[in-house]
Amino acid sequence: MRLPRRSVLRSLGAATLLPAETRAAPSLMPRVRPGDPAWPSPSAWSALNQAVGGRLIEVRPLLAPCEVQFTSADCGELLRNLTNPYFLGEQPAGTETSGWVDAWQSSASVYAVAAHTTDDVVAAVNFGRTHRLRLVVRGGGHSYLGGSNAADSLLIWMHPMDAVTLHDRFVPQGCDDPPGKPAVSIGTGARWLPVYTAVTTNAGRYVQGGGCTTVGVAGHVLGNGFGSFSKRYGAAGAALLEAEIVTADGAVRIANACTNADLFWALKGAGSCGFGVVTRLTLRTRELPPFVGLAFGEIKANGDEAFRQLIARFMDFYADRLFNAHWGESVAFGPNNTLGIHLVFHDLSEVLARDIFKPFSDFIAAAKADYTYTESLTILAVPARHWWDPAYLGKTLPALLFRDPRQDALGANIWYRGDAAQAGWFIHGYESAWLPAALLAQDRRAQLTELLFAASRHWHVALHFNKGLAGAPLDAIAAARETPMNPAVTEAFALAIIGAGGPPAFPGMPDAGPDLALARRNAAAIRRAISVIRDAVPEAGSYVSEAAFNDPAWQRRSFGDN
Repeated sequence: MRLPRRSVLRSLGAATLLPAETRAAPSLMPRVRPGDPAWPSPSAWSALNQAVGGRLIEVRPLLAPCEVQFTSADCGELLRNLTNPYFLGEQPAGTETSGWVDAWQSSASVYAVAAHTTDDVVAAVNFGRTHRLRLVVRGGGHSYLGGSNAADSLLIWMHPMDAVTLHDRFVPQGCDDPPGKPAVSIGTGARWLPVYTAVTTNAGRYVQGGGCTTVGVAGHVLGNGFGSFSKRYGAAGAALLEAEIVTADGAVRIANACTNADLFWALKGAGSCGFGVVTRLTLRTRELPPFVGLAFGEIKANGDEAFRQLIARFMDFYADRLFNAHWGESVAFGPNNTLGIHLVFHDLSEVLARDIFKPFSDFIAAAKADYTYTESLTILAVPARHWWDPAYLGKTLPALLFRDPRQDALGANIWYRGDAAQAGWFIHGYESAWLPAALLAQDRRAQLTELLFAASRHWHVALHFNKGLAGAPLDAIAAARETPMNPAVTEAFALAIIGAGGPPAFPGMPDAGPDLALARRNAAAIRRAISVIRDAVPEAGSYVSEAAFNDPAWQRRSFGDN
């Protein structure tokens, strides 16, 4: 008998393979740690090393070069690279996030298997199960919630498994689905930029991935993540056609709509840990539009009442002209009465995008006493095939990019300036809530304006329009409903995100560590801001990968009735 999907998730979650130190996952057996009598012997580790082709690594702490002398050249080079996401991803002890105040801090594993093949993963899983070790899996290492690391653990490091293979007609195993769909198969150590290079820059196709170039593919898909154009193409997990996964018994399984269908459903958004080690993902690809583009700028209001009017006017403008599949990304409302615009658009020419924005631009121009551009409004479009093309972007939009400064780094190692603060950051607080499209109704826009204004008195409030699927095409909404994600996403016009963090705070830093007093003050302000929204919208869910670490209602918020 096939169990209800919620029962399957519950039973699989109880036997979680990867009990990372997040959200108090129950442990079914005591974990063996270094110093315990049952800790594997040197000969046992040697046997594992032989089984994985000599790819077992004894992991040193990330700041090991600084342990002897902070002024050494090696230490200085390391410290300069702690905000380089490519460098962090290349270190077995590195994580994109260094910690979260009063929650977790990045911890190096004792050993790591640098997995090159599925057989390497099988060997590591079997070794961990046999010796009752804590296992942790890391691809891109972007987990805000600490899922990319765990102390006293064996790390299954997926970084080397980064192959990208295009298919003209992919048919999932066991499915009768001729002639198949255009697709791409991706090793789960890959990050999105090389995938975009293969799929979009080289092949002229579109795959739904992350907006940040250095996000790991696996964690993004398993969390049903969003990208800049999700308002058109939906969430990433909904595009999953098939996965290869090593489960806790060491078996290699295929999961798709026809084989292990319940497991397949769980992998489309139940979170990046718990069901096994995914080694390969196959995602649907789409036709690429001729143009994509961006609109960015910042406007400051001269006083609170002018800011209220600015919020009201922008939300009217959004509801009338931007609430559709063409527009994504975000705007931010700040305590200093600023409106930051960080939007992208899809399948529109630059001329048409400017025309769409004209009523709002005219409103600002006509009220110079009330509003000032602190960053001028810029609207431009580029050929969609070059949206992730490092060579093209380096020539046409260099101000938007950072490049890997290391002499031996690949020239394609780029990341966006808007993502730079997250490299190595120490999180103070992070909250999210889906805002229902009902708030855009004419008779509720005043309520929406007031809650955004009130929340912004405490902290910056960003509305990510691409992370709410109301206004998306019907096929994208239908696909999202076939995932474990909270169904509220299909009725939301945006995901409100309120967060803050500080500079890297990895263990062993040469100063006093993070400013905990500041972090806690900021965390309290963020909680006050999200409370304004939750008081107005009590049933607003959260996105599982961008939610509060210590939220006691995280399961309900992340999954709703799922």
